[in-house]
Amino acid sequence: MSWDWFGDQDYWASRLVFQRMLAAIYLLAFLVALNQFRALLGERGLLPVPRFLSRTPFRESPSLFHAHYSDRFFVAVAGTGALVSAVLVSGLADGLPVWAHMLLWAVPWVLYLSIVNVGQVWYSFGWESLLLETGFLAIFLGPAHVEPPVLVLWLLLWLLFRVEFGAGMIKLRGDRCWRDLTCLYYHHETQPMPGPLSWYFHHLPRPLHKVEVAANHVAQLVVPFLLFAPQPVATVAAGVVIVTQGWLVLSGNFAWLNVITITLAVSAVDGGLFPLTPPQPGETPLWYRAVVLGLTAATVVLSYWPIRNLLGRGQIMNYSFNRLHLVNTYGAFGTITRDRHEVVIEGTDEPAVTPETRWREYELKGKPGDPRRRPPQIAPYHLRLDWQLWFVSLSSRYGTRWLPELATKLLIADRRTLKLFRRNPFPGSAPKFVRARLFHYRYTTRQERRETGAWWVREPVGTVIRTCRLAEDGTVVPVGYPD
Repeated sequence: MSWDWFGDQDYWASRLVFQRMLAAIYLLAFLVALNQFRALLGERGLLPVPRFLSRTPFRESPSLFHAHYSDRFFVAVAGTGALVSAVLVSGLADGLPVWAHMLLWAVPWVLYLSIVNVGQVWYSFGWESLLLETGFLAIFLGPAHVEPPVLVLWLLLWLLFRVEFGAGMIKLRGDRCWRDLTCLYYHHETQPMPGPLSWYFHHLPRPLHKVEVAANHVAQLVVPFLLFAPQPVATVAAGVVIVTQGWLVLSGNFAWLNVITITLAVSAVDGGLFPLTPPQPGETPLWYRAVVLGLTAATVVLSYWPIRNLLGRGQIMNYSFNRLHLVNTYGAFGTITRDRHEVVIEGTDEPAVTPETRWREYELKGKPGDPRRRPPQIAPYHLRLDWQLWFVSLSSRYGTRWLPELATKLLIADRRTLKLFRRNPFPGSAPKFVRARLFHYRYTTRQERRETGAWWVREPVGTVIRTCRLAEDGTVVPVGYPD
């Protein structure tokens, strides 16, 4: 039996660039975990992992932490993931034997899977599953001295197809504004975390907004099919994906979703376009070929569920059909909100609450707060508390399990929790009372921007956490003062 078809050296450089980019995303994901996980999910976090593990069996959330969890052990897990990712970024693993290269790439996948599967709402985002599925396929791509396996390259294209086509279909089936091309009248203003250019995107002429939506439909509903075409068509299709995803990077903050989609598109690019010279390929072990064939067969079987989801009328987005987050379904923004609301958390250190009480705001790192503060560039970094508070602004039920605990942490001036904020209005002390109000936000007009220097106009419209204080027994109690 001839195995000439198994590898394609024309994609050697594409594989190399893909691996470096993916390893960098892994590194970023572990650094995000090291910075935020313990405050959100640690032993004294808002949703402690030990409490979750006590009621969740291993089969429902496969994770190393079922064997043991402590904050110190978590640091060891995430730190190991970051270290291995850095080694992969550097290329030090390129000369390893195939089996050792696969094992090394399996390490960050196992460690990040362990984190995601105990991460609860803080790790419920589609790009977590996307990183895990991409990372799993990367295990089988092989080191630099063997030809890139064609079947794994095709599986990466199949993943990219599901990401793009799934997002296109959920839009077409979802909000009417995608069909009448008006969604971008609202989206740049109401998206979860606007970036520094989002105000300018919002104020583009409305006919251009319609062109943007139409171009998005082409990029997500037509172009994905061309990824499977011969070269140079596949490279052109990948280029379209890269450009449209780059446009999204400029217009908003979506963690590493856009960057990892660009990374997947790189795997479809003709390697000859990269200024890299491949070495003479070595012998590909027979066992490695058998493993790749097994991976392909398993993916074909597991693809039944996402295909059924894509073709069915009740399409869901960003869903994993198995606990290993393999062969998932993806999509985003099937519905567009027309108005922006923000949760603004406030505190006071005055001894009593009166109509004259001076409240001071806790400002978060990414989401809108101070109307005069320009929205920052955060992506591909992921601010988990900021994102969850955007969901709370849509409905307070999204924060039912953790908002009271957040209030407690602020009332005791918990150090780790305060690190999630950009500004603590009570340095060196704790507030006597805290509350959270809901504000309606809209972008300033060009004239308002010139006159005031503000990016937003806001007004209070409701209450999310009523004014509360810390009782002697450590519980949070409302004070009964009308908000």
